[in-house]
Amino acid sequence: MPREGSSRAGRRASRGGGGLHQVPWRAVTNPYHPIEVLSEDQLRMIHLASLRILAEIGMDFLHPEALAILAEGGGQVEMGTQRVRFDPEWVMGKVATVPSSFTLHARNPEHNLSFGGNHVNFATVGSAPYSSDADRGRRTGTFEDYCNFLRLGQTFNIIHMFGGYPVEPIDLPPATRHLDCLAAFVTLTDKVFHAYSLGRQRILDALEIVRIGRGISREQLAMEPSMFTVVNTSSPLRLDGPMIEGLIEMARMGQVVVLTPFTLAGAMAPTTIAGALAQQNAEALASIALVQLVKPGAPVMYGGFTSNVDMKSGAPAFGTPEYTRAALAGGQLARHYGFPYRSSNACAANAVDAQAAYEAEMSLWGAVMGHANLIMHGAGWMEGGLVASFEKFIIDVEMCQMMSEFLQPLQVDDAEIGLEAIREVGPGGHFFGAAHTLERYESAFYSPLVSDWRNHETWQEAGAPRADQHANRIWKQALEVYEEPPLDQAVREELEEFVGKRIDEGGVG
Repeated sequence: MPREGSSRAGRRASRGGGGLHQVPWRAVTNPYHPIEVLSEDQLRMIHLASLRILAEIGMDFLHPEALAILAEGGGQVEMGTQRVRFDPEWVMGKVATVPSSFTLHARNPEHNLSFGGNHVNFATVGSAPYSSDADRGRRTGTFEDYCNFLRLGQTFNIIHMFGGYPVEPIDLPPATRHLDCLAAFVTLTDKVFHAYSLGRQRILDALEIVRIGRGISREQLAMEPSMFTVVNTSSPLRLDGPMIEGLIEMARMGQVVVLTPFTLAGAMAPTTIAGALAQQNAEALASIALVQLVKPGAPVMYGGFTSNVDMKSGAPAFGTPEYTRAALAGGQLARHYGFPYRSSNACAANAVDAQAAYEAEMSLWGAVMGHANLIMHGAGWMEGGLVASFEKFIIDVEMCQMMSEFLQPLQVDDAEIGLEAIREVGPGGHFFGAAHTLERYESAFYSPLVSDWRNHETWQEAGAPRADQHANRIWKQALEVYEEPPLDQAVREELEEFVGKRIDEGGVG
C-alpha cells in the first residue's frame, strides 16, 4: 500500500483541543416537524404518476442478471429488449419489505450510526475528480489529498461518516485504486465508509475489507450492515450494468444501498419540479424493488438529488430554491413509503465565497428540514461536485456544527429562565458579571470554528482575515492534531495481506 496512509503524531482534537472548537461526537436527531411543500393531494398525484410511468413506459435495466431476477420475480420484461414494466400493486408489494430504520456499524462501535426516524448523519464530500486549497490551487486529485481529507473527516466530530472517496486519487492505477482507498478508510479512520458500485469485483473486495476491518465473520457482516453504496440511475429511466452488479452484491450481503436518481430538471428529467419528482420517484421505486427481489428486507435508503440546470448553459445548479423545494419534497415521498432518506449539501460555486456559503446553506436547510437521515457531501463540495476544497470543508464543518447545535433540544426550566439573575441585575443593569452568567461562561453559547465575532476595530487590528483565510489555517491545524485511531495488529496484517494479494492479481481487469 502507498506510504501516505501511515500514522501522524498529534493530539486528538476535541472541543477546544488544539484550538479547534468542536461540538462533541453525538448522535444528532431532529426535534422539529418536517417542512412539507406538497399537499396530500399533490403527494398522491406524484405517487400515482410514478406508478403510471413504470406501468406504461417502463425502465431499462442494462444487465442480463437483473432482467432475469425481475422476470422471475414478476416484472414484465419486454421480449428482446432491456425494458421492464411494472404492475403498480406489484411495486408496492415489493417495496413494503424495506426496513424503516437500520444501524450502520463502524470499526469503532462508538461511531455506529442510526438511520430512519429523526436521525441526522453528516458525510464528507465524495467523488470529486479535483481538489483545491488556497496555497496550491485547483489540481487533479492525488492519494496524498485523499488521505488528508480522511484525516480531517476523522478529526472533526460532526463528520459522522465518509460518503465516498472525498477526492479521486488519479495518481493510483484504476484497476487497484479501490484497494488502496478502502484500506486507507480502515487504517486512517474508524468511522462508517462507502464503496463504489462500479462492477461486482470492487464491491466484493470492499465487503472483504470492511469485514477484516471490523474483525468479524461473513455471517456477522450479513447481519450487521457495515458499509453503504450509492446507486445512481442513469436518468431518464435507466440503470446501468456496473451499478446493477454492485447493487446485487450489496443486497445479497445485507449491506445498505442508497438509491439516488440523477434527475436534473431540464436535462435528464422534465423541466418542472413536479415532473422531475415523478420521474425520480419512479426510478427509485423500480430500483428499490430490485433490491428487495434480491433479498427481502435488505436495508435501502431513498435518495433525492433533483435539481435544475441553468437553461442558458446547461450547467447543473445546486442550492437553488428549486433544489431546496425538491429536497423537502423528496423527504415527504420517502416518509410516505416509510424509507430512510438521503439528501445532500451541494453548491455550484467556483470559489470559496458568498455564493458557496449561501447555496450550501440553502441545501442544508432543505436536507435537514426535509428530515434527511443521511446528508451526503456535507463538507467540502465545490463546483457542482467537481472539486473537493480544503477551505470549503472547514466552512461546511462550521455550518454542520451550527446545524447540530440548532437541533439540540431547547432547555426551559427555572434554572434556565434565571428569574433570580433578572432580579439581581434589575432594570438598567447588565448580565456580564451576574452569577447566572459566570456559571455558564464556558458553555452558554455555540463556540465558533471559523466565524469571527470580533468588532470591526479588533478585526482590522488582526489583519482583517476572511472566512476562507481562517479555514485555510484551521484545516492545516486539524491535520497537525490528527491522531490515527488504534487498529489491532492482527487486523492490520490481515488487511495488508489481502490488499497485497489482490494488487498482485491485478485488481479489477
